[in-house]
Amino acid sequence: MESLKKNPAWKGRRGPVVLVIMDGVGYGKYKEGDAVADAKMYHLTALRAHNPHTQLKAHGKAVGLPADDDMGNSEVGHNAMGCGRVFNQGAALVSESLDTGAMFTGQAWKDIISTVQGSGGTLHFIGLFSDGNVHSHLDHLKAMIQQAKQEGIKTVRIHVLFDGRDVGETSALEYLDPFEAFLQSLKAPDFDARIASGGGRMWITMDRYGADWAMVERGWKTHVHGKARQFTSAREAVETYRREIPGIIDQDLKEFTVAEEGVPIGTIQDGDSVVYFNFRGDRALEITAAFEEAAFSHFDRGRRPGVCYAGMMEYDGDTHVPRRYLVRPPSINRTMGEYLAAAGVRTLAISETQKYGHVTYFFNGNRTGKFDEVLETYQEIKSDVVPFEQRPWMKCAEITDVVIQAMGSGKYDFIRLNYPNGDMVGHTGIYQAVVCAMEGMDLQLGRLVKAAQEAGAILVITADHGNSDDMFEHQKKTGAVVYKADGSPKAKTSHSLNPVPCIIYDPDYKGEYLREPYEGALQEGLGISSLAATCMNLLGYVPPEDYDPPVLRMG
Repeated sequence: MESLKKNPAWKGRRGPVVLVIMDGVGYGKYKEGDAVADAKMYHLTALRAHNPHTQLKAHGKAVGLPADDDMGNSEVGHNAMGCGRVFNQGAALVSESLDTGAMFTGQAWKDIISTVQGSGGTLHFIGLFSDGNVHSHLDHLKAMIQQAKQEGIKTVRIHVLFDGRDVGETSALEYLDPFEAFLQSLKAPDFDARIASGGGRMWITMDRYGADWAMVERGWKTHVHGKARQFTSAREAVETYRREIPGIIDQDLKEFTVAEEGVPIGTIQDGDSVVYFNFRGDRALEITAAFEEAAFSHFDRGRRPGVCYAGMMEYDGDTHVPRRYLVRPPSINRTMGEYLAAAGVRTLAISETQKYGHVTYFFNGNRTGKFDEVLETYQEIKSDVVPFEQRPWMKCAEITDVVIQAMGSGKYDFIRLNYPNGDMVGHTGIYQAVVCAMEGMDLQLGRLVKAAQEAGAILVITADHGNSDDMFEHQKKTGAVVYKADGSPKAKTSHSLNPVPCIIYDPDYKGEYLREPYEGALQEGLGISSLAATCMNLLGYVPPEDYDPPVLRMG
């Protein structure tokens, strides 16, 4: 890897460059439901009014997703910010593998099929049950079920994780009914495919970063052992929980199994094969560990079936987890972190548990560990294990405490931090909590500004995608708010397609760059991948030639 070149015209600063990632904070398209605009964010407003700023794309092709109607997400967003270029990401790679048939000629798929053929057992699919295209897509699941039938598999069981987060908060039946019809169309005397178990994604199975292993334990007991409340169908489970728990949304639906005469139809047995069909890694690692690790201490698994397990993709390229996967992830190299470590830049990466992996693993191109143990410091602030609407300020103050101390310590040249509030609270769909989250975070921006003045630091304030800026469902054609039967706006819990800010706060500005970023950066197609080159500029380096252009015009 070539080394970074110093910019001889750069005059230096007393303090570090600080990349502030306001997770899930964009520029809203609609007035109604824009919690960012509704919140009293005095510091963010002042920063925009008095400093260079622009808007950047953070969704679709700008972050490596198949189409511009695909929502961005925190994983691909941090990939783009950290590597300075756009790589095709999970959804695009899986779709390409299915289109070409490459998935079904790979050894992992062959192992999955041959195991079931040899044992006469069952092929199980576990994953997020929606077309949100953030963690998974139902089209991928359907293609694999069809292929399994063609290859002579007789029994398929699907374990569904309801979404309500990357899609409508109560849209489960909109996916269930067509999918049940799809399964019925495949039914034959020698082929039986049925939904066997499930629950909401924030209640079972899909924990991340070790925040709540009880979620994974509930999923394990449900999918593997069939130990959950029994219903005759997934639809009956959804309708019953909605009736019994007024206001419950899909992501929180309780666990269930489908049973006949008191016997679950889809427990996982020795000789079965299991495919975890999520392509995104963060919420796949823990359930994968439960299936793969011999020495496992997070909960009592009870009977651990001997299965052939595969993930949709390799979820951790350094530890090579899972051992078997269907599609290779993008090979992201020459990241900003690697360049800075090679240049001797001292770095701090910090967030709370919910986004700690984003400022480390994802920012470094899906790489576990550090590039340089001496130069890099990673710090995790433990998240509260409570519903996010109950603590909408989350740990933004604690993160800021550490960053302010670090800014004035002289120990770091570059700091990157993530405030998770706009994303994690945004996903709850609870508008008042989101406004509170934004105002709590804005207080911390004010503290950072004051600390930057004292330390002579530069703040680069941005986001990885939108969310809190679009909290109500809107009609596609008219843009009108969608209302529920009780007259309240229907909450939107998924990410938005809106652009995100890029604000440069440089209190010791010395004239090395023009005060305005590219005018019309959004129209020119600049996305958040341009942040890497921007930060390199502000650290006094010339970015690699193949990095996406910075938002600054150097003098």
